[in-house]
Amino acid sequence: MKDQLNRHIKVDKTPERVISLVPSQTELLVDLGLESSIVGITKFCVHPAHLKENKTIVGGTKQVHLDRIKDLKPDIILCNKEENTKQMIQELESIATVHISDIYTIEDTLELIEMYGALFSKEDAAIKISQEISKKKFEFEGFIANKPKKTAAYFIWKDPWMVAAKDNFIDELLQLNGLENYYGHLSRYPEVLLDASLTENAELVLLSSEPFPFKEKHIQDIRPFFPKATIHVVDGELFSWYGSRLLKAFDYFKTLHQHQWA
Repeated sequence: MKDQLNRHIKVDKTPERVISLVPSQTELLVDLGLESSIVGITKFCVHPAHLKENKTIVGGTKQVHLDRIKDLKPDIILCNKEENTKQMIQELESIATVHISDIYTIEDTLELIEMYGALFSKEDAAIKISQEISKKKFEFEGFIANKPKKTAAYFIWKDPWMVAAKDNFIDELLQLNGLENYYGHLSRYPEVLLDASLTENAELVLLSSEPFPFKEKHIQDIRPFFPKATIHVVDGELFSWYGSRLLKAFDYFKTLHQHQWA
């Protein structure tokens, strides 16, 4: 079996003890019917909320308690190339098999769901989720087809200001929404320097609720740099979480277009 980095991973039987170090993948496992197999999660694994009450929290996405992970005796540890560090993954491989996801597009997400279906003997559940995501995506593409395109700047951090540029999953969802990434000439998640004397001309500015917890009060902080833009705080999970959270994303996007961006 291979993971999304095309690495061969050793899996002799269906894993029964699973540690997930990626919040969106934790949610996907639950939706695949694997909640009872999860033994360890991160402090950021907030969906479903009750997991933190009965699963061991092994750390965050960048730093973990290796001794705690060893004590859980996992069969497999689920990671992500972007969320988790290379050094962490190398250390984890001395404990158990590590499966690494690598997500840039919705197609990558559907591939991961299929992989998990095969890995955990949940093929039927995986097919059902994948088909529903594909259906919702198709319907949304019809909804968005005749909407005028706009330029949008998507902010993920403050002090310093950081944005989602190209080469990431957020950019894929911006494009799906008919939005041209204002910082699409840059890559990944760069820091940007804003100057109130050199105002920017993006039509939309989106302040993500995560990883920085942007609130309505922050709109006034950024308005001097984008005086002509429509500025909104948006649900960062629905713009950046892949997996089964996409089942909720498309209806949310429709609401944005109908009530905020119209």
